[in-house]
Amino acid sequence: MKPLIVLLASFLIALLVLYFRLKQIKWQLAGQIAMAAMLLFTSLGHFMFTEGMTAMMPEFMPLKKEMVYVTGVLEILFAIGLLIPRLKILTAWLLMLFFILILPANIKAAVENINYQTGELNGNGIEYLWFRVPLQIFFILWVYFTTLKKYNSA
Repeated sequence: MKPLIVLLASFLIALLVLYFRLKQIKWQLAGQIAMAAMLLFTSLGHFMFTEGMTAMMPEFMPLKKEMVYVTGVLEILFAIGLLIPRLKILTAWLLMLFFILILPANIKAAVENINYQTGELNGNGIEYLWFRVPLQIFFILWVYFTTLKKYNSA
């Protein structure tokens, strides 16, 4: 829920700042800025809640702790890439793939009641998937419509 709040709040702030500075509504750019802000926010969790996020990793995954750190760094790189014009298209495709690839960890956490902050078995439970799976799809669509989709300016 927190990432969604960060995404939407950042979008509104970016939209307003861009409008007052450029006198135009630049919603796609605001969406890219908002996704970058959300990714920076979520990357913090990889370093603050490493043990809990390690518990979310599928059993077959080697080097779980290292993978948590790597995915945190990837989120920072994705945030930067979305804001660099010549990198944003490639970044968007990689980010959408990333959102698909991390979904199994979120599913495992829900099924096993893993609290990602502590690693204890007092998490949100399987009902959380009714929110998390659509949220993951929303993030993918957000990246697509704010970065990849072309719109007529007329």
